[in-house]
Amino acid sequence: MRKICLDYGHGGTDPGAMYKGRRESDDNLRMGTAFAKELRRHGIAVDETRTSDVTVDLRERSAFSNKGTYDYFISVHRNAFKPEMASGAETFISVNGSEKAKNLARGIQRALVDLGFYDRGVKTAKFHVLRETKAPAMLVEIGFIDNTNDNFIFDGKSEEIARGIAKAIIEELGVEYMEEESALKQAVDILAEKGIIGTPEYWVEHAKAGKTVNGEYAATLIERMAAFFMKK
Repeated sequence: MRKICLDYGHGGTDPGAMYKGRRESDDNLRMGTAFAKELRRHGIAVDETRTSDVTVDLRERSAFSNKGTYDYFISVHRNAFKPEMASGAETFISVNGSEKAKNLARGIQRALVDLGFYDRGVKTAKFHVLRETKAPAMLVEIGFIDNTNDNFIFDGKSEEIARGIAKAIIEELGVEYMEEESALKQAVDILAEKGIIGTPEYWVEHAKAGKTVNGEYAATLIERMAAFFMKK
């Protein structure tokens, strides 16, 4: 099974960069967990160095990753300089980064630039989490937290950013990307084949974000699934 370690920078007593009440640690967690969800939807195992607003020091982050065997280690951050004086996305790999790390870094960087971030490029650095992790590692800076336009892109295109980063990872892992509706249709078709549902078109249309499923239909689905598994 493909396996990724995601590291959401800062957290707890370390908020990272801040601007007008906005905290980098919050943005990192929100964006990272969004593309973690997309990766899991494709059957990729994801471990995270933190899943809430807690303090995790750098040694704990690298030690966490090094306990497992991962295809990649990806650290999620946002940049800062002087208010409104710098912008764009950049992705870092270790100075001794492998070709595997470089290829994914380029894919992630391309995805961010395609969504409107200024291209600051793929660079090398001696950051602890790049230097001390065994897995091919990268650190991605998703725009500047102290730049209004970058925040506009980060907030307004958050779903597209998460999907773009996930797609870049999925492509490098050799996994076929499935649009969410395609995955739902595939699941619904399986349930229809097993006789658990009789109206697949209804479920494809209504079982998604922003839609509502009729309570009676949901109850019937639950009952039929319970009966199906009881036969096992």
